[in-house]
Amino acid sequence: MKLLLHTCCGPCTKGTLKAIDRNEIDVTAYWYNPNIHPYLEYQSRLDSLKKLAQSVDMDAIIEDDYGLKRFVQMVADDLEFGKRCIKCYTDRIYQTARKAKELGYDAFSTTLLVSPYQQHERIKQEATRIAEEIGVPFYYIDPRPYFREGNKEAREQGLYMQKYCGCVFSEEDRYKKQTK
Repeated sequence: MKLLLHTCCGPCTKGTLKAIDRNEIDVTAYWYNPNIHPYLEYQSRLDSLKKLAQSVDMDAIIEDDYGLKRFVQMVADDLEFGKRCIKCYTDRIYQTARKAKELGYDAFSTTLLVSPYQQHERIKQEATRIAEEIGVPFYYIDPRPYFREGNKEAREQGLYMQKYCGCVFSEEDRYKKQTK
């Protein structure tokens, strides 16, 4: 099976790959993340993914479009945590499914499923809905048991380790928590 795997960063990809039998599944990483800001954060995560892909002999398709304006417009009508996240998940999953169909992949999935900080069931629900709409199967895996191990290995490999999901609103939330 040929799988297009939406990737948000190197560490999450590392953990997700632990849940996939790469002898049975040919995985291609797909970078589409207009939500990641500021620009240096975006670039650090992209570089980390490229480094990981090379180290594990995995092809990568890069949609290198720093999408600050587009992302802010997409979530501007409801910046509340959770609601903006659903719009972000949907956008990235939808784009991945479209790309999988366009390029003839057998299925698609996302590294967003690995993080215990993301809304796992909602991601699964959105991906399932989008798969039906686009006509490409969603390959569901639950890589959460590999999250910590993947992060540990990513650190050992010298991959960039982010401290928030990527959006500027999440970064603000992170710093506010630190000052309390």
